[in-house]
Amino acid sequence: MYRERGGGGSKAKMERSSTATSSRAGFNFNGKDSTNKDSASSKISRASYPNKKLSKGEENVVEESETDSEESDVSGSDGEDTSWISWFCNLRGNEFFCEVDENYIQDDFNLCGLSSQVPYYEYALDLILDVESSHGDMFSEEQNEIIESAAEMLYGLIHVRYILTTKGLAAMLEKYKNAEFGRCPRVYCCGQPCLPVGQSDVSRQSNVKIFCPKCEDIYTPQSRFQDNLDGAYFGSTFPHLFLMTYGHLKPQKTSQDYIPRVFGFKVHKP
Repeated sequence: MYRERGGGGSKAKMERSSTATSSRAGFNFNGKDSTNKDSASSKISRASYPNKKLSKGEENVVEESETDSEESDVSGSDGEDTSWISWFCNLRGNEFFCEVDENYIQDDFNLCGLSSQVPYYEYALDLILDVESSHGDMFSEEQNEIIESAAEMLYGLIHVRYILTTKGLAAMLEKYKNAEFGRCPRVYCCGQPCLPVGQSDVSRQSNVKIFCPKCEDIYTPQSRFQDNLDGAYFGSTFPHLFLMTYGHLKPQKTSQDYIPRVFGFKVHKP
């Protein structure tokens, strides 16, 4: 029933820093160019080459990487000790994701039906759990990229199930309190924190949107990186179950509407 985690999982990680761009290309629904969105993940870190004398060009990349530390995917020397789940959730554009408990992922009951939806399912699952694979060397670079992309898809499909559990709702609650999902752009909602929602529960049908509990409408996330997330990784149920669970957080629905006027007079509606 449960999978054992390997020692270091170094092979299973398969060069995480180079996969953020390639694996996301298949999930861009708006046709936007997403090839540079996670360029921070491929920058050089001093901690990665402590004894190497860098060229002038490499020094410039190092300095740029250090100045953009807030947007880096993995922090410095801790990158080797970071789990795949933490690394993935800290990628720029993945702020909507919470970290799924590994015990939840290791229970095959929670993954029922996912093996038929994800290519290279077993390898993708091992990658998510940092299980060292003995077959890592037999795959080509293209296959490794497919496995990395499959791992992101698999994690998203697991995530949509996890956030409907007690622990998952609690994890998303912390993000909601910090307004990490963004605020409603509607003026009369006065900056009401929003919740992520999918218009469809089927993968690759629509991008994620944000739901405002105050005006009860949905909007496009302000960040273009978050706008590329698959809405199915959050589902159509989550925000409503969340507000049912934490009823005290549901704001009173606003009754104030904008009234169009011309020279002070209301515009007549035919």
